[in-house]
Amino acid sequence: MSTDNSNETASINPIKNPEQDAADSPENEAEASLGHVDSPDEQANNPEQASNPEKVSSPGEEKSPEPKDNPLQVKEDASDQSTTDSKEQESPRVEIEAYWVERKRYLQVIRKIPELKRRYVKAILIYLLRRFLWSFTFFPVFIAFWVPLVLNRFNPVAMVQNLLPSLQAFVEANPQSQAATIETLFIAWFSIGFTFAVFDFILTPFKSPYEYEADVHMRSWEELHLRNKI
Repeated sequence: MSTDNSNETASINPIKNPEQDAADSPENEAEASLGHVDSPDEQANNPEQASNPEKVSSPGEEKSPEPKDNPLQVKEDASDQSTTDSKEQESPRVEIEAYWVERKRYLQVIRKIPELKRRYVKAILIYLLRRFLWSFTFFPVFIAFWVPLVLNRFNPVAMVQNLLPSLQAFVEANPQSQAATIETLFIAWFSIGFTFAVFDFILTPFKSPYEYEADVHMRSWEELHLRNKI
């Protein structure tokens, strides 16, 4: 009995499973080393993976890092942008300088014209006469009558009745008191006129004929400059 059993086991051992032989074949070992390869049925279910076989990678394969921007190129772009910004800032500055240079040149030319010199003298005399007339004639006289009229509630009869005693006292007074009263009135008139003259000179400055001619010339110059620039 023992010899029969040993013969049976010896006859069974050499017979191997064909599936195990296929799994142990060198081709399957190579496929396992390269990674999992999809079967035709799996490739049909995943067309994207079948069309791009390069996407199939082994489990131990790492993803390549994404390319970064070159720092030299970034510096060049920043320098180009800074140069363009500086040019844009310099262009209006150059235009302003050219404007004032042209204006000064034109003023130097027109100041040599005799007709404009006469116009300048005439304009400044008229300007001064108007300012002094307004400041030392109109405003002091207006205030001298307006303040008493307001104090008497806009009643001219009451205003005259209040002023007559003061005028009578001035006429009957001695020369020293009359001189003191006149001096007081003169100081009041001069202070009011001077105050209004200062404000008048500040609020209405003198406009020179030269400046007027220069403004007209520079308007035409700006129009020509814009046309040439376009």
